[in-house]
Amino acid sequence: MPDLRFGAFLAPHHPIGEHPTLQLQNDLEFVAQLDRLGYDEFWCGEHHSTGWEVIASPELFLAAAAERTHRIRLGTGVVSLPYHHPFMVAQRLVQLDHQTRGRLIFGSGPGALPSDAHTLGVDPMVLRDRQDEAMGIIRRLFQGGERFSAESEWFTLKDAKLQLLPLQRDMEFAVASMVSPSGMTLAGKHGAGVLSIGSMTNAGIQALPLQWSFAEESAAKHDRTVDRSMWRIVMSWHIAETRDKARAQAKEGLFAHNNLYTVGTLAAGVGTIYKTPDEAVDATAFSEDSVATIGTPRDLCDRIEKMMQLTGGFGCVIGFVHDWANRADMSESWDLVARYVIPEVNGMLDSYRESNKWVIEARDTWMRAGEAIMSKIQENKRAAEAMQAAQGQPVRTALGAHSASATKAAAEAGEGAD
Repeated sequence: MPDLRFGAFLAPHHPIGEHPTLQLQNDLEFVAQLDRLGYDEFWCGEHHSTGWEVIASPELFLAAAAERTHRIRLGTGVVSLPYHHPFMVAQRLVQLDHQTRGRLIFGSGPGALPSDAHTLGVDPMVLRDRQDEAMGIIRRLFQGGERFSAESEWFTLKDAKLQLLPLQRDMEFAVASMVSPSGMTLAGKHGAGVLSIGSMTNAGIQALPLQWSFAEESAAKHDRTVDRSMWRIVMSWHIAETRDKARAQAKEGLFAHNNLYTVGTLAAGVGTIYKTPDEAVDATAFSEDSVATIGTPRDLCDRIEKMMQLTGGFGCVIGFVHDWANRADMSESWDLVARYVIPEVNGMLDSYRESNKWVIEARDTWMRAGEAIMSKIQENKRAAEAMQAAQGQPVRTALGAHSASATKAAAEAGEGAD
């Protein structure tokens, strides 16, 4: 497998209370920070209700992010296809691909929030079939060629063809996957990448060992291929210099996120309501069934290694962006991951350590260099007297023999004595 890529997924999940305009600007500043730190991907979603997830158009947000970044790839995570005419989605994606200079990844989903589908009058039972249908239409439009028509119970195309094709010749498609086989099956059918969001729950983690097989079986059925390097595992973390510090920084926000949003809003009261922040952080990150990492860079490295073993391999680690900690501590967490986790996981420090070990273990080899330095010192009377005086030894002649201890001292001094 090639090196693991690292990225971030911003739903977003922001507690109600902050000025919306300032929050959006802070989110854009966060993308710029990820770009400076060398992260590979950034994803943001489409939501229209709950009060916590306030980005209604990932395309608009990513267009602004593209102006603040240089190299990071930008993914729609995701466009809820059943809510849009596929021709219009294709048009927006093409324009965004040009505005990002070919950095766009097209992620799609059926729509995550039942409240959104209800508001738009769309039956949840048809959402996944509509996503499948729209993906096929969009891919066909991206390929260019002859004009074509399509008739559906929810959209119509007549003599359709894009007047402008994407900047990328083969833009990557990706789909969101939770716990069921549907997301993976759809990825296999369309030869798309996968954003495994279900990996943040116990049920989703337990399902991971089987998930990729669904994609491979579907790909074979439709004469396509799928690539593990395009499989993205979403994980939650908060990192600090020590576990105690990470715990203290994250526990209040995690407590509120679980009680007010995960259970209080999304699960309609079904789930665990924690009584204290300590109980929340213990259950989430410090139990046998933990689904998040709250601790040090080493703790996150170990967690990623376990996920690699569990899944059989994937290509990208996506950190779920949350407001467990304040802005400064959150920024520091992502900085620590970039500085210590990414190079460690990808073996970037192995040669440093080998070189350091080699120099330490081969120290006897450097004795000859020390002898050469000592020889030059002893050839100069004043230099020899100064060195011997500093060592508290009797002054000896410049051409006299020097002791083994003096040779060793010169060797340990290294080139700094030259």
